[in-house]
Amino acid sequence: MIDQLLKTPLTELVGIKHPVVQTGMGWVAGPRLVSGTANAGGLGILASATMTLAELEAAIIEVKGRTDKPFGVNLRADAGDAGDRCQLLIEHGVKVASFALAPKPELIAKLKEHDIVVVPSIGAPKHAVKVASWGADAVMIQGGEGGGHTGNVPTTLLLPTVLDAVDIPVIAAGGFFDGRGLAAALSYGAAGVGMGTRFLLTQDSRVPEAVKQRYLEADLNGTVVTAKVDGMPHRMLTTDLVASVEESSFLRRLGPTTRRTLAFKKMSGMSWPALVKDGQAMKHGQERTWTQLILAANTPMMLKAGLVDGDPTAGVLASGQVVGVIDDLPTCEELIDRVVTQAAAALARTGSYLI
Repeated sequence: MIDQLLKTPLTELVGIKHPVVQTGMGWVAGPRLVSGTANAGGLGILASATMTLAELEAAIIEVKGRTDKPFGVNLRADAGDAGDRCQLLIEHGVKVASFALAPKPELIAKLKEHDIVVVPSIGAPKHAVKVASWGADAVMIQGGEGGGHTGNVPTTLLLPTVLDAVDIPVIAAGGFFDGRGLAAALSYGAAGVGMGTRFLLTQDSRVPEAVKQRYLEADLNGTVVTAKVDGMPHRMLTTDLVASVEESSFLRRLGPTTRRTLAFKKMSGMSWPALVKDGQAMKHGQERTWTQLILAANTPMMLKAGLVDGDPTAGVLASGQVVGVIDDLPTCEELIDRVVTQAAAALARTGSYLI
């Protein structure tokens, strides 16, 4: 592992060596990937949305057994047991709590009382201003190039507008895969970069090797953004399944959607009242229609089929556009060393332009 070459507000805030974040990808960001990132000097984020409370605690304990470096956990702020999950972070001394949606001010305050760094993900400057006023320590933005749920504003436009809106550290995600991207983000004023697809395609990722090869075969036009999978814009690899979903009506998708929802209910151990309560919270927090919520409930199982079971004919493969320029499977340490070294060299070159 290389020595620290870059010191930013993110490295100082979290106590990590390099300003590189492995994002909390459902079914992908497990203990091995998170600890691999942490041991390499970056910030690994454990994805908890697809875990039960007991599974999350076991995963946190496993990460702590693999590394003594700081790491984070990604949480759903609108989950019915969000408070219990945050309590686990407090009890186990997790350094960072990241959120896909803005947590309530009381939850932010509780976490900060225990020296946990709070990092919500936001998609617009006004949301960054809101969470900053509530006490968030930093924010992560994701431009439209990113994988999974995404907006339509590219990182190069979203990043500067958020930087102009808040004074807290901003982590840039969406379209990053190498040191040139990190150097560019730092030049904009970001405190670091978040990478999802790039970390999915590492040796430390739990994704089946055959699925990784499917990713490596994709080109820059190999992804599509569709709202037909779960009712919200979602970027994923273009597969035969995704193409068929795009062409089908909601009524044709209702049967398979219901079966996956029942499977998710069984897997998660949630009761029907708890599932409905979660849906109501999601509907309020994300302003989704009930049709969108019905679709959203089956998404975890579609992602599991593709990313865990390795069956793209039955599941989806979330992916950023950067998949089209990735052609290898390094370890987390090799990846982070390479990205940081390239970034430092790029920043040194651009510094020579100054008169």
